[in-house]
Amino acid sequence: MTFTPWTLLIDTGIISLLLLLGKLLRSKVRIIQRFFIPPSLLAGLIALLLGPEVLGWLPLSGNMGTYAGILIALVFSCIPFTSQRSSGSGGSRVGRMWAYSQAGMLLQWALGGALGLWVLSLIWPVDGAFGLSMPAGFCGGHGTAAALGESFASYGVEEMQSLAMTSATVGIIASVVIGMWLISWGAAHGKTKYICAFEKLSPELRTGILPPDKRKSMGMASFSAISLDSMTFNFAVIAMVALGGWGLAKLIALAWPALMLPVFSCAFIVGILVRWLMGLIKAEEHISKPILGHLSGAFTDYLVAFGVASIRLQIVGRYVVPLLILLVLGLLFTLFYVFWVGSRIHKTDSFEKSIFTWGWFTGTMAMGIALLRITDPDSRSGCLDDYAYAYLYIAPVEIALVSLSPLAFCHGLGWLFVGLCVLAGAGILVFSAARGWLKKS
Repeated sequence: MTFTPWTLLIDTGIISLLLLLGKLLRSKVRIIQRFFIPPSLLAGLIALLLGPEVLGWLPLSGNMGTYAGILIALVFSCIPFTSQRSSGSGGSRVGRMWAYSQAGMLLQWALGGALGLWVLSLIWPVDGAFGLSMPAGFCGGHGTAAALGESFASYGVEEMQSLAMTSATVGIIASVVIGMWLISWGAAHGKTKYICAFEKLSPELRTGILPPDKRKSMGMASFSAISLDSMTFNFAVIAMVALGGWGLAKLIALAWPALMLPVFSCAFIVGILVRWLMGLIKAEEHISKPILGHLSGAFTDYLVAFGVASIRLQIVGRYVVPLLILLVLGLLFTLFYVFWVGSRIHKTDSFEKSIFTWGWFTGTMAMGIALLRITDPDSRSGCLDDYAYAYLYIAPVEIALVSLSPLAFCHGLGWLFVGLCVLAGAGILVFSAARGWLKKS
């Protein structure tokens, strides 16, 4: 199919229709509500089934993987403007949450890299970076999977995006299915403190529809519509930053051909620079963080849908056995780390904080929040507050992992990458033990 602007409209229109269908299913079908399946994932799975990969009923083009790469650049362009500056509060609880999450992330990446280099590539004809599809899909979700796939594609490893997207999809399902079983087990063995039955969850958490009395404004307008609509201004800033990231990536590739930084990481750097410049000229006040937050959410919804729909099933089928081994071992390691370390590093509410971390270490942040709401419906554990502060220090490391891992593995430095992840993760745990954080609650 020859790509034209109408191709983009057709693809976007079909995915938009499927997003609305997914939302309808989430609001009406009980089993979908019980497993907190997001409409974007439903849309992607339906598009995969009805699209060219399986039944061929929908006229979707072969450009959906490219859309995912563009959308992740837009998402990362929003981050510098939506992140909150740390107030320095939180104390020991935030430190424990940071150490717990950061070490787990690093060790999950180390495990995936080591399995790919040491085990899977020696038995099956897979690339040495094969194992990275697990941590990218688990800890990062579909967004990180798209980012990693985009980075590896620039080095000629085209199959990584399908593998990482498959890992992310499996991770979301596992996060809720295993998470719900863990909650039932924890309640039966006295591990939970504030348990809430699914039937008692608020309707907006089950269906995703806010009642009229809980609906909020999506953001304040900074301009009169007679000059420039505020939504246009905010979107224009993000599009400009994404374009700057693309330009920066091209310049770096021209200057240092071996250093092929992905567009999304360059967009993040440009976003930091643009926010600083806007602060200097007193223009930052015109940026609406709520509007940018909603734009980022919209980009992410389409990213998940397009990403899942673009999975090439023939690639997944070719690597199904090593991929299955990789994902099972990844889930077992994550399960052990999240609850064994969690029970020792968190001074209070260790089960609640561990079940939240299980959700986002295998699925997405939304999955973690959904599981947390069952175990802590009134937010008495303070888990999300601790995580919000801790993630300010986790995010740069996550971006570095996604940006530098393709560079390392495609230049024969995979073991160096794995070793640094192990040393950093183990070092954080040793630091936690030295601070007296790592002991049985």
